[in-house]
Amino acid sequence: MSNSTIQKKNAFYAQSGGVTAVINATACGLIEAAREHAGKIGNVYAGRNGILGALQEELIDTNKESDEAIASLLFTPAGAFGSCRYKLKNFEDSKAEYERLIKVFKAHNIGYFFYNGGGDSADTCLKVSQISKQMGYPIQAIHIPKTVDNDLPFTDNCPGFGSVAKYIAVSTKEASLDIASMCETSTKVFILEVMGRHAGWIAAASALAAEKAGDPPHIILFPEVPFSGQSFLDKVEKTVLKEGYCVVVASEGTKYLDGRFISGSTNKDAFGHHQLGGLAPTLANMIKSSLGYKYHWALADYLQRSARHVASATDVAQAYAVGRTAVEYALAGKNSVMVTIERKEDSVYSWSLGEADLTDIANQEKKMPKNYITADGYGVTQEGIDYLSPLIQGEDYPPYKNGVPVYKKLANIPVKKKIKESYKL
Repeated sequence: MSNSTIQKKNAFYAQSGGVTAVINATACGLIEAAREHAGKIGNVYAGRNGILGALQEELIDTNKESDEAIASLLFTPAGAFGSCRYKLKNFEDSKAEYERLIKVFKAHNIGYFFYNGGGDSADTCLKVSQISKQMGYPIQAIHIPKTVDNDLPFTDNCPGFGSVAKYIAVSTKEASLDIASMCETSTKVFILEVMGRHAGWIAAASALAAEKAGDPPHIILFPEVPFSGQSFLDKVEKTVLKEGYCVVVASEGTKYLDGRFISGSTNKDAFGHHQLGGLAPTLANMIKSSLGYKYHWALADYLQRSARHVASATDVAQAYAVGRTAVEYALAGKNSVMVTIERKEDSVYSWSLGEADLTDIANQEKKMPKNYITADGYGVTQEGIDYLSPLIQGEDYPPYKNGVPVYKKLANIPVKKKIKESYKL
């Protein structure tokens, strides 16, 4: 074995937080790029269930997968290696956690850390970069953006958002046609609840369903706009009187002026976020008790983020590109940065890739700008439409067999453990 082979560092890649229709496209781009640079990067190990894979030394050897299998990730939704919601504690509070990470990385000669996720994942990536240096085993940490919420700062948009935006726009349009055709003698109000804890980007995407003024959705509820029950009910009533029906798209994080969520649980996840849900039936009950209209409601939930069959071609291309670029940045010596998408100021939509420092990104949220929301707080302005529209363009269908998509499940062969001690979370 040559000295150059011995000194090659291996890479650790993991997926974090809620998965998307295109996060595997990012994994595809990263692994393919690493294979092309096999002379500089050794094996690519994937963490089973995100950062937990590193802590518990449950690594997956992606080198055991064929080129064809890795290529199939481009059109397969969800997380091929498993994801997690787990936030590393502060170093002072849990030194043992970081010591364990470094011990695993040392044991497997890992020098590159690629973490694919949102704001909390950026925080994890930053901590790994900083603490590994303090502990005498520096790790090059590159954060790769991923979130359907589209709320990461310093990037024009986030991979995963374009596809969920397309799904919501399509679903809103199709459901609206259904309601309109039955409203004379049946349902008057339809409510679609979508994801969006603190930022209303997903709900805003429903506005792309409209072809002209007055088309549904008639009401969009954003976390950025304080909710007024009476104003909302007045708007519903006026819309039904004028159009015969009313379509509402509501962000799960819609809240009152005092900051209380309209509907949600007191339970929190591992990131410290309140568990949300139940907004649509709450709004429906308001409408029924005050206006008496017959209603239907739907929860987009996991359907919106897993719908690879209606993914945005733009989103797929961007998701793949950020994975490849993460490898290029690591080989260029970059550290503690996130790959960013930059929109070019051209008459025709185009984009390129850049970078931003993780100290500016970790635990930050990008909300809907005021100029993207109409004055009454219930719609999206033309500026908002101009921003959103390019992100859902193009179709990128997966292969089909017997009428349903063909999605790939990897072998996920584990790497042999080298540390005797197990780790309990």
